[in-house]
Amino acid sequence: MSDDLRLFALSESQEFGRTVAAALDTELDAHHERTFADGEHEVRSEVNVRGRDAFVIQSLYGEEAWSVNDKLCRLLFFLGTLRDASADRVTAVVPYLCYQRNDRKTRPRGSVTTRYVASLFGAAGVDRILTMDVHNLAVLQNSFRVRTEHLEAHPLFVNRMAEEVGDADVVVVSPDEGGVKRAGKFAEGLSAKLGREVPTAFVEKMRREEGVTGGTLVGTVEGRVSIIVDDIVSTGGTITQAAAACANGGAQVVYGVATHGLFVGGAAEHIADSALDALFVTNTVAPHLKGGAAERLRICDAAPRFAAAIRAIHAETSVSALNKV
Repeated sequence: MSDDLRLFALSESQEFGRTVAAALDTELDAHHERTFADGEHEVRSEVNVRGRDAFVIQSLYGEEAWSVNDKLCRLLFFLGTLRDASADRVTAVVPYLCYQRNDRKTRPRGSVTTRYVASLFGAAGVDRILTMDVHNLAVLQNSFRVRTEHLEAHPLFVNRMAEEVGDADVVVVSPDEGGVKRAGKFAEGLSAKLGREVPTAFVEKMRREEGVTGGTLVGTVEGRVSIIVDDIVSTGGTITQAAAACANGGAQVVYGVATHGLFVGGAAEHIADSALDALFVTNTVAPHLKGGAAERLRICDAAPRFAAAIRAIHAETSVSALNKV
């Protein structure tokens, strides 16, 4: 890469950042981080960024050592210091964007946290956000007043699943009505890759205060390899209910595909006890499942896609072209 590019990764995203850097044939730039005894944070670059094109990698999900809010604050502080240090352009590379599902009011006087987070990035002086597979792309584009670049994981998954299914009959399944368009796009890409038509199906479900209920399958999966496509696996309830519906419908093999594996709450138990033969996720969130659930997990590396997007942004070429299968 050119000498005017600076690439950073905050401490929790160092492993992902190093993989991105390697794909760019460079190394991460040095920075300083410190958390004080009172919980406040200090973070700054240890290299000159004046007039440079700066990219900062930080995936915004909660984990045992750091809350999502700690990660968000430290990222915003660092982005602000780069702007104050006269970086020519500052891009936040956020593989998983926090608060993306709180994108509308679901009850009177409710919050729209996605919009508030967008305001924070704008206030920090960010020029651009680069992220992957947000829950609602229209909300991302309308909430952020800075430029947004959106990567899709489906080309990565389509290529992987084409290898897995081979000549077998296959069907792409949405775990709920809301994901039908996502499943249709995945099926279209897989059809082009396999050279034959791939049908779709979906599972009806209902959300109540006590959780997700339902599980009526609409479509035919009998004797086929079923690929359940979703964007996020949180507690695992939705995708495992869909897997059960596919198994009950006579599916020969049941695969799950989801970009972001948060795996919170009872996710490990749900996945270990599920009808899923394998669950494919990217490493936008560091995988931490153990036991039976971990044995079903397959990781698809998203770092090369982020490297390609960073290269495109730096060179002022198309990022959207990367989303084609």
